[in-house]
Amino acid sequence: MNDAPIGIFDSGVGGLTVARAISAMLPRESILYIGDTARSPYGPKPIADVRRYALEVLDNLVDEGVKMLVIACNTASAAVLRDARERYDVPVVEVIAPAVRTAMSTTRSGRVGVIGTDGTIGSGAYQDMLGVNESLTVFAQACPRFVEFVERGVTGTPEVLAVAEDYLAPLRHAGVDTVVLGCTHYPFLEGAISYVMGPDVSLVSSDTETAKDVYRQLVSRDLLAGPDAVPTHVYEATGASADEFLDLAHRLMGREVSTVRLVQTGAIDLPRP
Repeated sequence: MNDAPIGIFDSGVGGLTVARAISAMLPRESILYIGDTARSPYGPKPIADVRRYALEVLDNLVDEGVKMLVIACNTASAAVLRDARERYDVPVVEVIAPAVRTAMSTTRSGRVGVIGTDGTIGSGAYQDMLGVNESLTVFAQACPRFVEFVERGVTGTPEVLAVAEDYLAPLRHAGVDTVVLGCTHYPFLEGAISYVMGPDVSLVSSDTETAKDVYRQLVSRDLLAGPDAVPTHVYEATGASADEFLDLAHRLMGREVSTVRLVQTGAIDLPRP
């Protein structure tokens, strides 16, 4: 069981940032990553549909024998976290709480912005968690086109900057000093977001903090891979083309994924909506 892989699930390629952080922190751990590219993006879809899609993919990961589930998608985390923890016998880690904790410790003024998909912002998950700290004032902004840009591999064009200026104007006007990147796709646009928000605004993403949660869970449950473990990294996609996913992963991550085996399996037979 200890040498079983960590299962990481995202709606597309955004969760690669989380997978990268977990691999860096836990180099002996094997990873099985599934991107639900056939139905990405999740953000604009009804929460009920997101819940159904996410549980189908998580069921598949559990059937493949993972020792832990990491929901590396903010929209899915908001939709299925409670269900997942009740449904599965393996530990479940998500990406929202780690980013919230970091934002709370980072802000100096108490004015925190959150950006995410329509689904994540509409769920109120970040607002509710941050709102526990009554000293904070939270400003939320949906940025739905950001995921579309990342899924196309477009991260540094004038169009991206123009859209970022439009989306982030309310947060700049509100005077936030910390912005939570409430989608695992958004770190790929960190340059544009940082440029628009300015050098005095801290950006918080959940990849490293989520990896720390994974480490804590593995240690506390005595699930760390053994010292002689030979890790494998398997990447799967539900879309029609493995080559497209691999090409996009290479463009976004460079050599960090150049040796990772991408597997397009027939085991994932999920109907399109």
